[in-house]
Amino acid sequence: MTQPNILIIMVDQLNGTLFPDGPADWLHAPNIKALAARSTRFRNAYTASPLCAPGRAAFMSGQLPSQTGVYDNAAEFTSSIPTYAHHLRRAGYQTCLSGKMHFVGPDQMHGFEERLTTDIYPADFGWTPDYRKPGERIDWWYHNMGSVTGAGVAEITNQMEYDDEVAYNAVRKIYDYSRGADPRPWCLTASFTHPHDPYVARKKYWDLYEDCDHLMPQVAPIPYAEQDKHSQRLFDANDWRSFDLTDEMVQRSRRAYFANISYLDDKVGEMIAALTASRQEAVIVFVSDHGDMLGERGLWFKMSFFDGSSRVPMMIAAPSMTPGLVVTPVSNIDVTPTLCDLAGVSMDEVMPWTSGESLVPLGQGGTRDTPVAMEYAAEGSQTPMVSLRYGPWKYNRCMADPDQLFDMNADPFELTNLAGDPAHAATLTSLRAKSEARWDLSAYDAAVRISQARRWVVYEALRNGNYYPWDYQPLQKASERYMRNHMDLNILEDSKRFPRGE
Repeated sequence: MTQPNILIIMVDQLNGTLFPDGPADWLHAPNIKALAARSTRFRNAYTASPLCAPGRAAFMSGQLPSQTGVYDNAAEFTSSIPTYAHHLRRAGYQTCLSGKMHFVGPDQMHGFEERLTTDIYPADFGWTPDYRKPGERIDWWYHNMGSVTGAGVAEITNQMEYDDEVAYNAVRKIYDYSRGADPRPWCLTASFTHPHDPYVARKKYWDLYEDCDHLMPQVAPIPYAEQDKHSQRLFDANDWRSFDLTDEMVQRSRRAYFANISYLDDKVGEMIAALTASRQEAVIVFVSDHGDMLGERGLWFKMSFFDGSSRVPMMIAAPSMTPGLVVTPVSNIDVTPTLCDLAGVSMDEVMPWTSGESLVPLGQGGTRDTPVAMEYAAEGSQTPMVSLRYGPWKYNRCMADPDQLFDMNADPFELTNLAGDPAHAATLTSLRAKSEARWDLSAYDAAVRISQARRWVVYEALRNGNYYPWDYQPLQKASERYMRNHMDLNILEDSKRFPRGE
């Protein structure tokens, strides 16, 4: 089997409900739409956890947070957990990361042979939640509604600077692969931070949505007292009482978010253009780590099992998979076994504890009947929450809250909790049994509390005295770039040129 090159394009906080069958028609995203047209598109794809670090560690390993121990945005991703980068590299691939993966801990590679940028977020334990102090806000790192009240236009931001660098390095690396200095197949992951808030966009993209009909949420804000218990905790964690949101702020936030999808579309176009110009072929995977509520029900950002937060876009363009729409619920933890399947790499040694399944059979017309599992144990929670998406149903369970059961076909906005409806008692009983067979919530809660307590001790100790951060420092081998006196000029110029002799 020929091992294909692989380009993984990961974005951050992109709401999957905007991708009913590729990007919604009204989004200005021609490059992503062209990619969608040749991809297997997964309409009901979900994150393993609606938060950056847990969702990304799960995506890379094919394991849920309860298996990886990456419960929140400050939990260490341990070096002994194999990722797709390890599996592919072991099988002979070059593996490279340009951009964000929110690795926490001293290992900032996790199987990548090369990393082209630093991360946008800190790698230490400073963002650790504390279940011992329920309801306490940590203002210097928790979200608040300032991203909404401050939405608008800017030509440069912290996030734009980062993603400009990610795209530049990814394009440069694609061209470098074409030179053929290394005969191994390659896997390049380009991981962006947009359209993650703050909701600020460049004017050229902002202007595309001046007459957009989708600037207000479809579900109006629900009064605090009528929200479910977890949504109330999220309102509190986001410090909603300190802000007075207007319709104009909401519209500007959503407009900037849509504009940043178009910004990303240009980055996708640059990478695909580099592939085309350098005459290389690659499997292309497009996916997000989680979504964004975007004001639906009055909620913003992620951290919720509602579809706006937990559902993600996922598309795979591969010769062995048929372009078209798959409606079966799947998870982004399925990406790792899918990549290995496409590359002919066995995961047998780790499959006993890997939760993901290859998506290749679904992309070839097959079926599957496995529930999609989600977990959340980070800020805004007081004890772990778990969810199963199975057929048309979504079932949420938490020791602190009443059960939730939604019929996603009849009630896509999840407005009617059927858990107390006698007509659905059999469905509730069946899904509760599946959930209880998978999770011991008391044991999960105990593991999270142990992890949090240990990290608070370590973090406070390491910040006392000299502090050496784990943030990745990109390696620049200046003496191996461009022209140096230990290089033969004749060989150098020819080897750095593609195509040669034209």
